[in-house]
Amino acid sequence: MVHQARKRFGQHFLVDDAIVEQIIRAIHPQPDDLMIEIGPGLSALTAPLLESLRQLTVIEIDRDLAARLRSEWPAERLTVIEADALKVDYSALGRSLRIVGNLPYNISSPLLFHLAEHADAVRDQHFMLQREVIDRMVAAPGSSDYGRLSVMLQVRYDMAKLFDVPPESFDPPPRVMSSVVRMTPLRAGRPRPVSDAAFAALVTRAFAQRRKMLRRVLSDWAGDIDWAALGVAPTDRAEAVSPGQFMAMSDQLVAAGRLPK
Repeated sequence: MVHQARKRFGQHFLVDDAIVEQIIRAIHPQPDDLMIEIGPGLSALTAPLLESLRQLTVIEIDRDLAARLRSEWPAERLTVIEADALKVDYSALGRSLRIVGNLPYNISSPLLFHLAEHADAVRDQHFMLQREVIDRMVAAPGSSDYGRLSVMLQVRYDMAKLFDVPPESFDPPPRVMSSVVRMTPLRAGRPRPVSDAAFAALVTRAFAQRRKMLRRVLSDWAGDIDWAALGVAPTDRAEAVSPGQFMAMSDQLVAAGRLPK
């Protein structure tokens, strides 16, 4: 039976064998890897991954696709978790996880933030996403793509954009270009804020009015920030401030009692 892509799940099925091969080479799966695939769909990546892996776990929200997957592979080779990827406890699936997937573009940012909460259990992640999103993820301070997503992910991951994927590689084709990104969690000993909640609140507020000078956007807190020590100029906007500077800024505000721990 032909499966019709469901818009509510953001389904665009990868059908380009050359792109599939390129992704598999980038992942470089090994037999004993603890691999989790999000959104296996019609098995474009699932089948070639299983050529290298002894066992694979997939997360699929579409019950029809989940049933198809269970019928195609024995349970000892393929574990199918029928669930919303946004609600899965990835830390409960093991340690040194390798997570891959062609992620639904309509939930990409919330899913990336959810996965970041489980990064201690992850070895690496390889995802296909909208190119615009990946450009924002890897953007450097000072660029127009640099923003909240850049800062929040760069304090947790080392990230590299690998290659682009054109719309015609999918059925149905999306209206945007796609890209593949590699995300490697930064390990113990990495710089981290005193309070993750305070850091997140500061970054969200800083980029809420990104065209305004940062001292004006943070006017309520400006007197408790040592701008000179941070190296932030009076006219700087949020896009000029590095993740490390934002961390130091949030730590200053926590120490001053302006942001809660």
